[in-house]
Amino acid sequence: MSATADKTPAGGGTRTLGFWMCTALVVGNIIGVGIFAMPATLAPYGMNALTGWLINVIGCAFLAISFATLSRAFPHDDGPYAYTTRAFGQGAAFLVMWSYWVSVWVANAAIAIGLMGYIAIFFPALDHTPGLPGLVALSMIWVFVLINLLGARAAGWVQILTTALKLVPQFAVILLGVWLLLAHPAIYAAHVPSNPPSWREVNSVSTLALFAMLGIECAMIPASRVREPERTIPRATLTGTLIAALIYIAISAVPMFVIPQQELAASSAPFADLFARVLGGHYGEIVAAFVIVSGLGVLNGWTLMAGEVVQCMGRHGGFPAALAQENSRGAPARALLITGIVTSVMLLTNYTDSIAKVFSLLIVIATAGTLPLYVASALGLIVLRRRGQLTPTRARAAWPLAAACAAIAYCLWVSIGIGTEPLLWMIVLGGAGVPLYLWSLHVHRRAALLGGQAT
Repeated sequence: MSATADKTPAGGGTRTLGFWMCTALVVGNIIGVGIFAMPATLAPYGMNALTGWLINVIGCAFLAISFATLSRAFPHDDGPYAYTTRAFGQGAAFLVMWSYWVSVWVANAAIAIGLMGYIAIFFPALDHTPGLPGLVALSMIWVFVLINLLGARAAGWVQILTTALKLVPQFAVILLGVWLLLAHPAIYAAHVPSNPPSWREVNSVSTLALFAMLGIECAMIPASRVREPERTIPRATLTGTLIAALIYIAISAVPMFVIPQQELAASSAPFADLFARVLGGHYGEIVAAFVIVSGLGVLNGWTLMAGEVVQCMGRHGGFPAALAQENSRGAPARALLITGIVTSVMLLTNYTDSIAKVFSLLIVIATAGTLPLYVASALGLIVLRRRGQLTPTRARAAWPLAAACAAIAYCLWVSIGIGTEPLLWMIVLGGAGVPLYLWSLHVHRRAALLGGQAT
């Protein structure tokens, strides 16, 4: 990485995130605690889970291509807020980014809750002391708010370190699966789930599994802090998505075939149980330790994302301008603090049921909140191209449009499986942004009027 930092026209700070930091942000935010809890969440769906995963990975690849095309076409834009404003206007951009911000802090609450199953392996008191898991989850959220207050560069280095560590258990699962296939192939036929093929189940899996792939957009959210954005963002987006997809495909099948379906569905730490079941001893605890590191890394990355989203909305008038202000280290301090507060409220409000049930509800709410950004980006690419504002090379002109159409179809497919309760939650949380936006517009117009009278 270069020692110098480019000035950013969009944000007014410095560009501190290079290719490896952006790639680590994408991979780190995709591969979080979601994939480690997902085998248990998807176990009731049997073999339909693999079909859902395949559809999920293909759909996310189309989304990544759409994001990469937009970032190449508008390298100095302030991420999705600016892309959506270009295509549909500022009001639509606010609603899209508000929903995305809601999804980020809901996801952070889900991640903190999901980590508790693995932490409880080392501290069994968490399973027997009412209220203690919620306090521990709350403390983790605020630790990473404090880290991000040190600036994007500090958070970026934490992301690189935790991403490198979190890949260790992924490759361990892959190696274990290969070893079992070569040494004990019969084990893969011992516990094959009996679910018949069902498109309804595949659709439900697609909705749940998309949560595990949330993060493919993470290189373009902090666009104002990225060096050489026209090259870095597309490369990091596509590279990170490809790495995560390959890892997911490789590790998804192993627990499903090795652990009986009912036992897997009841597991709060499926990968730790996998290693303990096959190898015995303390291997499960070792894997659990790496899972915890992975979850902490994704909390760090999503906290950075949440601060960037609020700061971006403050710059563009969707939020009060005070939320765009930075501290002495270049971090959006007020934006990070308000995100920490609402995440804490969401966590404490929902931490009254079993970990698995709360986790499943929150990940679907987070997925629902992210879909408007995905649809707006893909549809915006089509709209901007029709207006002549997006001009790819002639040889590749049809490919981005085809990818955008496929991405929209995928998002519509996923939305079918959201369900009533998560949808109602998202409508309430999303609708709460409308009066805030109207109030913010009033404040900005009044400030502009007073400024004009003063001159």
